[in-house]
Amino acid sequence: MTPFTILSLIIVYFGILFYISHRVSKKNSDNDAFFKANKNSKWYLVAFGMVGTALSGVTFISVPGEVGLPDNQFKYFQFILGNAIGFIIIAKVLLPLYYRMNLTSIYGYIEKRLGIVSYKTAATIFLISRTIGSSFRLYLVVIVLQRYVFDFYQIPFAATVLISLALIFSYTYRGGLKTIIITDTLQTFFLVSSVFLTIFFVCRSLNLSVFEAFEQVKNSNYSKVFFFDDYRRGNYFFKQILGGIFVTIAMVGLDQDLMQKNLSCATIGEAQKNMFTFTGIFVLINIFFLSVGALLYIYANKNGIEVPTDLITGKPRTDLLFPEIAFHHLSLIPSIVFLLGLTAATFATTDSALTALTTSFCVDFLGMDKTENQNKPNVVRTRHFVHISFSFLMFLVIVIFNAINDSSVVSMIFKIASYTYGPLLGLYAFGLFMKSKTVHDKFVPIICVLSPAICFLISYNSSVLFGDYVFDNELIVVNGLITFIGLLSISKPAVGETRF
Repeated sequence: MTPFTILSLIIVYFGILFYISHRVSKKNSDNDAFFKANKNSKWYLVAFGMVGTALSGVTFISVPGEVGLPDNQFKYFQFILGNAIGFIIIAKVLLPLYYRMNLTSIYGYIEKRLGIVSYKTAATIFLISRTIGSSFRLYLVVIVLQRYVFDFYQIPFAATVLISLALIFSYTYRGGLKTIIITDTLQTFFLVSSVFLTIFFVCRSLNLSVFEAFEQVKNSNYSKVFFFDDYRRGNYFFKQILGGIFVTIAMVGLDQDLMQKNLSCATIGEAQKNMFTFTGIFVLINIFFLSVGALLYIYANKNGIEVPTDLITGKPRTDLLFPEIAFHHLSLIPSIVFLLGLTAATFATTDSALTALTTSFCVDFLGMDKTENQNKPNVVRTRHFVHISFSFLMFLVIVIFNAINDSSVVSMIFKIASYTYGPLLGLYAFGLFMKSKTVHDKFVPIICVLSPAICFLISYNSSVLFGDYVFDNELIVVNGLITFIGLLSISKPAVGETRF
């Protein structure tokens, strides 16, 4: 597929999103619509749209790409099983809490439970964590667009990033969550369709039926799912399950982005119905993503296709194998299918993240939900300024990451999440389980900075401290535990009854 064709498809794609945004937001673009979608979202639309938000371009490219690594194969599915357990815990424990307190920002719980400084600390952790994580996810797609489209037109990488963020800003800044609920549903449809169609087209190129392809994948060197061999290695089953549970609780249940969608449902019953439905779809679709990865490597081996290398470092880039095959070795239709899926996966994540970041800052730091004038024109204009500021901040993070990145994006995202989301896990655990205690509020930021630093030192020196033990996603549990212990060290008896 030529760069001109790819660019034309992207323009048409965003044209559809702009049209939806215009239709949804022309009647109501105030802060209530932006923050909470007027509290009347349909649970089935939220459930389906959340799939696209949760998966992102990372799942679309990096997860299939990492299947070819000997220590990986289908190990990611262990992590997905942990995710599923985490989603159920969120639905049964955290969602009822958020609905009972009628929160716009979920960090309002920390304010009522631990104090204003703790509240601002939790919101700051989210802003940092989500900005970095979403920037990395968008980076993954931008490097694909740069390599296969914009390099052809000699457009610099920074300009490609700026164009991408400007497009996302332009269809989200007015309607916010109300628009996102609709656009993410459409984008998830493209994402899910592209997975099934990709399997179909690769099977056809290999002259295999779907059942024959299943047998090939099962008998290949890529399909090992469960790893019980060595507890010291990163792919060990219980480490992946444990990491999956707590990464999900932290990155979903304690994250304003995905929780904001849940809180837009009218009742707790609808929100829980949304989470259970989403969990089933999420697990199923990840099985197909891993299958795509195995099929891509089988196809590459059969046709003598090498894993693409980084243009600067010369190192193999497994997350470029999917676009390499789609754009250069399959026919036009599969290429279009891939492009639509990749674009949908990534922009569904980024538009949602920008909305959540704006909501958190406006509510947690500017107090827009606490004023009766939140929908006045000057307040709405302030929200617009915050929205564009976070767009620019993500631009800076992506440009910096492009200069220093030397590893797979999927690994980098969860590694950083272990450090940034760990303190949130500790804060909420303390709030929920230590009902008779509160904290000396002013010392909480110190604990939340020291905890990731100690966690990093432990991980960095793990070979010295624990033999050959390698930390993986379970590092977030260690981080949360260190934060919890730190909070205990600055705790004091709670005054009066703690209801939350």
